[in-house]
Amino acid sequence: MTAEPAFDPTAPLAGPPDPWQGTSTPSRRAGPPYHMTDMIAAEPALGARIVERLAVPDGAAAELAEAIRTTLHAGAPVIVTGCGTSEHAALATAEILREAAHAAGFADASVGSEQAFELSLAPPTRGLVIGITHEGGTPATNAAIRAARDAGRSTAVVTVTRRSPAGALAGIVVETEELDHGWCHTVGYVSPVLAAASVGAHLSRRPLDARTIQGLLAAGSRDERGADRIAAALADASNLLVIASGADRPAGRELVLKVEEASWLPSAYRDLETFLHGHLPATDRSTGLVLILTDRDRRGERLARARQALAAGRVLGLRVAAIVTEEVDAALDPALTPAGRLVVPESPGLAAPVAALISSATPLQLLTERLARARGTDPDPIRRDDPVYLAASEAAEG
Repeated sequence: MTAEPAFDPTAPLAGPPDPWQGTSTPSRRAGPPYHMTDMIAAEPALGARIVERLAVPDGAAAELAEAIRTTLHAGAPVIVTGCGTSEHAALATAEILREAAHAAGFADASVGSEQAFELSLAPPTRGLVIGITHEGGTPATNAAIRAARDAGRSTAVVTVTRRSPAGALAGIVVETEELDHGWCHTVGYVSPVLAAASVGAHLSRRPLDARTIQGLLAAGSRDERGADRIAAALADASNLLVIASGADRPAGRELVLKVEEASWLPSAYRDLETFLHGHLPATDRSTGLVLILTDRDRRGERLARARQALAAGRVLGLRVAAIVTEEVDAALDPALTPAGRLVVPESPGLAAPVAALISSATPLQLLTERLARARGTDPDPIRRDDPVYLAASEAAEG
């Protein structure tokens, strides 16, 4: 293998080529640091750059905020859509924009998310559709944007460049500019979440501090030893369940996708309450369980129910770990998470969903990357370096 130049996590990542084209298979590395490792390290500085670029009052983020305001004034819905990692970023975007709309005085704001394929088959009869697609070439997401546009709806997209196919379809294009180097998208998840926070800041007229975001992303990836400990406990699990509530639900879904892409460990997401209604009989000592609890909204109720869920897991001998804030960490008996915890700072200066979704992003990615190491898998090509899985992907893409 050809040696690659040393990676600088503070330097801007390259954007897509001009003319635009989708990325090819990431270069193969014999072991860590993987491209995923580099991308996690790059995210704090990347986060600051995205927030600073999108803070300008006459930019695309401000334009999208005004379009959202106009839509809500008319009593129409805002619908965010995407596929895969971008679907989870769309769910996160809906959480962030809904809270920002409430803060802006839209008490009855209708802000939600819909999976792109389903939306392409049944575009909304009114309102604004916002697509999330990192590279801008996802067929189902572009079909949803096209269907909404052709039905006369307003459209926007959050993507890496307006030169992409998605950029050519949407009325408003919020560019994140920097491209993920791997296919187990980390930057591809964080970038649109940061864009959503920036749009929400314009909508609610609450400035977003780039250094605060940078510090929060850095803090989430700092506990490498803690991630190694959890990964060691989960590495030979038969399956993994991830549970969450409130604004943590998009992160829970994203962790499941990342784990399956990067480490090939069968995983499933359950809402916190759903987990306790019929799923326990399928678990045993070989089952891993990860709780994500960083949302401070209605935290007392969420914490009480999470404590009960973890107590059930303890009785069954599950391999339980958690990603939590400092306050939650202090309130949870360590015996409830024998596999360990990744603890992130509280961020009272940020809106609750912004704080939750930014603080959980890098720890869920760090845990994924360390689980890939523990299981001996390469997270970068999401198994498409295997001819059988490449053929399966090509068959799925038609």
